[in-house]
Parts: sequence; C-alpha cells; structure tokens
Amino acid sequence: MAPHVARLLILALSGGVLLASQAPAGWPAFVAAYTEALPKHGIVGSGVAFVENGAIVARENYGLRDKAGNLPVDNDTIFHWASITKTFNAIGIMQLRDRGLISLDDPIVKYVPELRTAYDPFGPIDAITIRQLLSHSAGFRDGTWPWAGDQPWQPFEPPSWTQLAAMMPYTRVEFAPGTKYSYSNPGYVYLGRVIEDVMQEPFETYIDKEILRPLGMTRAFFDQAPSFLRDEKSHSYFVDDKGLTEARFDFDTGVTVMNGVLNAPIADMAKYLGLLQGSPDRATAARYDRIITRTSLEEMWKPVVPVSPGVAMGLGFFLETHGGRDFVAHSGGQNGFISHFYVDRASHKAAIIAFNTQTTSEKLGDARDTRALDAAMRDAMVARLFR
Repeated sequence: MAPHVARLLILALSGGVLLASQAPAGWPAFVAAYTEALPKHGIVGSGVAFVENGAIVARENYGLRDKAGNLPVDNDTIFHWASITKTFNAIGIMQLRDRGLISLDDPIVKYVPELRTAYDPFGPIDAITIRQLLSHSAGFRDGTWPWAGDQPWQPFEPPSWTQLAAMMPYTRVEFAPGTKYSYSNPGYVYLGRVIEDVMQEPFETYIDKEILRPLGMTRAFFDQAPSFLRDEKSHSYFVDDKGLTEARFDFDTGVTVMNGVLNAPIADMAKYLGLLQGSPDRATAARYDRIITRTSLEEMWKPVVPVSPGVAMGLGFFLETHGGRDFVAHSGGQNGFISHFYVDRASHKAAIIAFNTQTTSEKLGDARDTRALDAAMRDAMVARLFR
C-alpha cells in the first residue's frame, strides 16, 4: 500500500456484536485524484476524511497549514468551517423546540423585536417565522453586512449585534416569506439571537455546552483560537491570476459567530458527523438522543424549499442527490477557507473535506477554482467511496 494512503481498523461493541470498519475499497483511487487535482487548483493546504460511526476510517492531508512557516497540514490542523456552523445553530434551535421553549412557527420578532423596523412590502413582519429562517426562505438578504470590510482598519465583520440592529430601518425583505429559497447569513444571526434571548447566555456558550462538550469536541472553538491551539490553526489564502495573498489570520468574525465561525480539527468534526450518522451502539445512540433525537434530525432532513435540480433545503441542512444517492450536506466558505461534508442517508457513511485556499481565475475558469474543485471531489467521493 502506498505510504500516503491511510487505512484504519475501527472496532466498536454494539449489543455484543463486534463491528469492523475500514477504508473503502475506492479510497486509494480517490486519494490519487485528490492529490493530483489540488496543485492544479493552487491549493496551499487541505484535509479529507471518510467517517463511519463517528470515527475516521481513512484520511489524507495535503500541503501546508502555514506557507510562510513551511508547516504541513497534519492530523491536528484546525480548519475554519465557516457556514457549516449554521447546522449547529439549527440543532440548537431544535433543542429549544424539543424542550417546549419555542415553536418553529413563532414569529421571529417575538425574540428579535428589532426586526419590527425592517421594511416588509409583502405583509406584516410578524408573519416571518423561525421555520422560514431555518430553511433560508424568510426573504432576507444574503450578506450579513452591506459593506466590504476590505480596509485594514475595518472590522472583518460587524463586531456586535448593535451594528446589525442599527441597520434594521435600512433592511428590506426581498421576497414573500416562505415562497422560495434564498441563502441568508443574517437570517442565522437572528436565529442565534433566539437562542441568546431564550437561554440568556451567549450563543457560543450555549452551543459549547449543548453540542460540543457532549460530543467530546475538545479542540473546537469559536472565533479566535485559545493560545494553546493557535499554532495548530491553519492560515488561509486567496489565489487569483495575480498570485497568492494570505488572508487575515485568527480573525475576529464579530456577530457572524452565529452563522459561520466554528474552528476544529477534522477529528472533532468526525464526532459531529457521528451524531448525524447515528450509531448501532445503544449507549452511543442514547448519548446522541440526549443532544437531539433521531426523530428531530429526520424532521430537519425533510425538504422545505427547492434550491436547484437535485438539491433541496431542509431545516438547516441541504438535501442533495448525487449519483443516485441521497445526502445530508452543508458547505462553508469564508476568508479563504472552503469546506463541505456529506452524510449518505442509506449507508450513514460520511465524508468531510476542507481547503485553506480560495482560488479563482478569470483566465482558466473552473480549471483553477476551489468551488469547482470541491464539486469535482464530491463527484469522486460518490463514485469511489459511497458504494
């Protein structure tokens, strides 16, 4: 076996039956495609893993987490997962619903009264619900902030809720709520405010207590790194036809902590995928149910609004069909980081991938573009791994 191909044997006791998991047969072919494609797309560093029962059964690291320091991506490297954070936010909302603290059909203004000053040409603002925000069908814009933040003296994102609240009189509902899908970052800030209003504690504190800690995600954190993990956090990069530029390192994302700020190594994210996968082990399944029940997860994975051919939006998760297989998925992209996970609904197996480089090229188009690379790696995963 080639030295760069990882094969691990994972044993788990379930009802007295010893279960064995190993790298899928197509893993070497997938890794070959992965390691061939990344330099063509100008990727500085990346990591990918295949997950069963919440454990990594195959993984590959590529390139550098710090180009200036010539430090390689390794199993401890911490990536920024960007909008994948929204799925944690959505689970937090469902936890409150399951405890009887909120209803998904509650008007968002019940918890975020500042929204009453937004302009809604389609009807009363009270008609916009938590459910619509979860499915990106509430009618709010995509960007959290209407300014670029492209000057060194400007914050990366709005530092606090007060900036967004001040923008409410200048915020317009873009389409009739509930009628279609349109991705909204501020919508998930409003959902985070629901958690803060009901629980009377910061969003990050709640998610840490109710999801990260119960799953044992001990190296996951929001926003800037704790000092003992800072050296393991990946730098990030932008590459275009003019060359490579390093993005802001260990940046403060301000109020967008609620829609895209989780940082973690792939090993911790595998524990989260375990929650989504479910477990044949009764004790593990019971532990997962104390976080969120399988019934509630399946409710989140019912289509609410169509997105594009083969893709629908549920409550916080994308529901995607590729190669005849159905996946629960979400992607992320912020400050040079691009990421994606896929959970196969039939087999419960999963894959997760992260890049620390956002590449675009007007000259080469999709031949040198991280988003196109991400789609190509998804197709390779479906063809080689989920069989």
